[in-house]
Amino acid sequence: MKWDGEILGLIAAIYKEAGKQEMYLKQQPEKLERLVEIAKIQSTEASNAIEGIVTTSTRLKQLALEKTTPKNRDEQEIAGYRDVLNTIHESFDVIPITQNYILQLHKILYGHMNNPFAGRTKNVQNYIAATYPDGHSETLFTPLAPYETPKAIDMICEEYNRVIGNNEVEPLIAIPVFIHDFLCIHPFNDGNGRMSRLLTTLLLYRSGFYVGKYISLEAKIAKNKDLYYDALANAQIGWHEGNDDATSFIKYLLGTILAAYKDFEDRFALVQDNLSALETVRRATMQKIGRFTKQDIRELCPSLSVSSIETALHKLVSLKELNREGVGRAIKYYRTK
Repeated sequence: MKWDGEILGLIAAIYKEAGKQEMYLKQQPEKLERLVEIAKIQSTEASNAIEGIVTTSTRLKQLALEKTTPKNRDEQEIAGYRDVLNTIHESFDVIPITQNYILQLHKILYGHMNNPFAGRTKNVQNYIAATYPDGHSETLFTPLAPYETPKAIDMICEEYNRVIGNNEVEPLIAIPVFIHDFLCIHPFNDGNGRMSRLLTTLLLYRSGFYVGKYISLEAKIAKNKDLYYDALANAQIGWHEGNDDATSFIKYLLGTILAAYKDFEDRFALVQDNLSALETVRRATMQKIGRFTKQDIRELCPSLSVSSIETALHKLVSLKELNREGVGRAIKYYRTK
């Protein structure tokens, strides 16, 4: 296929940002370790929340950082996601893209549960459906049948490895195409969406794009999940007949990756200088438009403690640089100029 200017522009911009990130990491790697911890928490939370799997923010942080034992089914699933993410972070370079390894990652995903189909492809037909406000449901897409699934997974892995190994296709195009095919196959009884996001991170790491280590791609997808589902639905049209066009999903995923790189640059700007806590928070607030929360500032200032951020925000309010509204957890801020 020939790719349009928008896709080529996104690819060029991502390579530019990836080069800048590599330079930043060489300059002050130790100051960026806090970004890794925050991204891990956000990725674990967001990818599970997309599927309706949730817990409290306190428990989430403990689970993501392996400081507690899961108490219920949701927490078991969250802990499993954390385990796969850690495996990818630590060993991505020795995890080949094959069906066997994908099944092993799926088994780890359900490692805290008694799931007989963990690490096994589906045994019943699944459907991608939507439920509307009036209560009726509609099947949007029918994935492959169970008996077709193992061969299909082998095929997309073999084809991906071939085009990447021979430098036939740009990785930033091959990766979203692989993920799109994976989601169309929908190989598991459960966990397909979360596995697709974990595999996205794995494929990006293996091709030298490490932004997901510092900025959560899953959080960006969750924030605009309607766009994610729309892009995927458009790309799935005609897939069974081989007439599909993955362009919409490629553009969506590339746009998400580029946005994450932009966020990384913003956050690096706040940790590269030896600024006071007050000045760091002041600069962080200057990056926000409209209302924002303490948590928004925490994400931009990973090197600061919660108490330091709270003190700085209080000072900026007293200096009339910020306005504060609401009480308790509903407190929000906005700039006065």
